[in-house]
Amino acid sequence: MPTSETAGRRDLVLLALMCTMMLAAMDTTIVSTAIPQIVEDLGGFALFAWVFSAYLLAQTVTIPIYGKLSDLFGRKPVLITGTLIFLLGSTASALSWNMVSLIVFRLIQGLGAGGVMATVATLAGDLYSVRERAAVQGWLSSVWGIAALTGPLLGGAFAQYLSWHWIFLVNLPVGALALALIWTNLHEEFEPDHPNIDYAGAALVMATAGTLMFALLQGGQAWAWGAWQNLSLMALAGGLLIVTVLVERRAPAPIVPGWLWRRPVLAGSNLAMAGMGLIMIAPSSYLPTFLQSVSGLGAIGAGLVLACMSIGWPAASALSGRLYLRLGFRDTALIGAGLILAASLGFVLVPAPRPVWTVVLDQIALGAGFGLLSTPLMVGTQSVVGWKQRGVVTSANMFARYLGQSLGAALYGAIFNATIARQIADAPAAIAGAMPARVDAVIGVLRDPAAPAAAQDWLRGAIAAATGHLFVGMAGFAVLVLAALLIAPRRFPEHDPGAELPGAAAEAALAAADRTAS
Repeated sequence: MPTSETAGRRDLVLLALMCTMMLAAMDTTIVSTAIPQIVEDLGGFALFAWVFSAYLLAQTVTIPIYGKLSDLFGRKPVLITGTLIFLLGSTASALSWNMVSLIVFRLIQGLGAGGVMATVATLAGDLYSVRERAAVQGWLSSVWGIAALTGPLLGGAFAQYLSWHWIFLVNLPVGALALALIWTNLHEEFEPDHPNIDYAGAALVMATAGTLMFALLQGGQAWAWGAWQNLSLMALAGGLLIVTVLVERRAPAPIVPGWLWRRPVLAGSNLAMAGMGLIMIAPSSYLPTFLQSVSGLGAIGAGLVLACMSIGWPAASALSGRLYLRLGFRDTALIGAGLILAASLGFVLVPAPRPVWTVVLDQIALGAGFGLLSTPLMVGTQSVVGWKQRGVVTSANMFARYLGQSLGAALYGAIFNATIARQIADAPAAIAGAMPARVDAVIGVLRDPAAPAAAQDWLRGAIAAATGHLFVGMAGFAVLVLAALLIAPRRFPEHDPGAELPGAAAEAALAAADRTAS
């Protein structure tokens, strides 16, 4: 049932949601700056990429599970459980004795982060009206901007002046504050409806998503994309997907209901969010390399330019409410996707050498596009269902975005490396001998004072060309996002049949509506 809070309590709950969101938002940025010190202390350089991958894998595959559980048992217990698991993983990570143990404890952190990410946005939909949610999403989005600025600074300071262990221990006071605020101020009017838990569906969803993400994370890294290992994993993921669909179709209360994809309003929105995740990973992963290697910025300067994306995002999220109340959710999202397309093309069309200020403006515009795309789709999809389906709908929206990010990381890595390899192969004969034998040795040549200046200039041009190709790819995917949005109706329905019915009755009403629509 919807929560009933006074305005003062809602503000305290929003503060708690921002604190819990900060735990997940700051995690990657604060850890990445301390990786050299972690590797120096624990060893295991060949495994350090899994410090991030294990976390991302666990977080992504559990989001749909937590979303369904929050519909069955309420948001409060799920959010508290997710936060406690995250803090347990943080404490254990600080006590790691080697790289393998750190990876295991980071996976536990990710299991908790999935609960945080799935429940925070759902609670915002419970507590605030459609008119208010844009401003609330702006506040929640601002957390990511704060994390983008403070994470690297805190991580660097802890690693340099204290110890890398503090990058995990700093989560404890923030998490404790969030738990205290949630426990004392969030009161749900909720009575469990003898829930029928879909254990088989939960296991299959995790297995399917986990296998697919593992293949995406390892492809092009641990083995070639066409290697038998990768092909086997993809085939296994496909087989598990078929089994999952068959099992979920027969489940009384499936973890991933079929109506999530049979309804145009939800299918179009989820596909668009997957496209957004696919787009946003490119600048986050590769723009700092371009700025440091081609534009000559330092690490901090490159990080600040990248963080400009987090300026446009919360501002556009907060302002999107005025647009979607006037134009509708889909048309507002179309404006956001159009702005993403324009920003992607804008980077490519600025002639080299690109002034840094043009990249700053481009990042602000890109962030504004993400805000105008993501917030209307999140608020819009939450508004077409009742309380008992809101957790599933919200988690599906977020799961699509994170799955898109994983797919994007794989695709952009292939594009970036292939472009640089081609540029190295096409180097003039005069500098061919100075070219690195492998793509991952390019940065070493750029930092080698003994390397010929002409060879370094050629490699900078290669990085610039590769980055340009990524933004062209982003523009292409933005076009696909526009097409996905056209699947959804121009005006989202206000609510679905059976939205306020309990448990199985709601599922039956939704299924009947699906049959009528088809």
